[in-house]
Amino acid sequence: MNYPLTGSCQCGNVSYQLLSEPQMIVACHCKECQKLSTSAFSITALVNTDQIRFQGEMKEWRRTADSGNINGAMFCPTCGNRIYHFNPDKPDTLKLKPASLADTRLIKPVAHVWVSEKQDWYQIPEGVAVYDKQP
Repeated sequence: MNYPLTGSCQCGNVSYQLLSEPQMIVACHCKECQKLSTSAFSITALVNTDQIRFQGEMKEWRRTADSGNINGAMFCPTCGNRIYHFNPDKPDTLKLKPASLADTRLIKPVAHVWVSEKQDWYQIPEGVAVYDKQP
């Protein structure tokens, strides 16, 4: 991959540049991520905050996770696309929603989490780490 990679929300009002490779790509099968993605799981790229640049106005929404951590979400107020999630107690990392990238070839999950809530019909590929809950 040649960095930076670019991405945006559906309407294009929020855009970004990813300056380097993510720490890892994870697929989460929890019920909250199923609601978020309206699919079987949500994909997240863990990114160092100093390796991404955003343009455009975003709105914030927060919820408390089962762990007690705050799960914040930044999204486009026009089209509603989630751009990234964050934990305010871990300001050096954010959880980019990489399906918004123009070039999605880097989306190759190395782990699947919360498989205890996985849809029965989905088969996890061989060769990736699998966790019943959050590791």
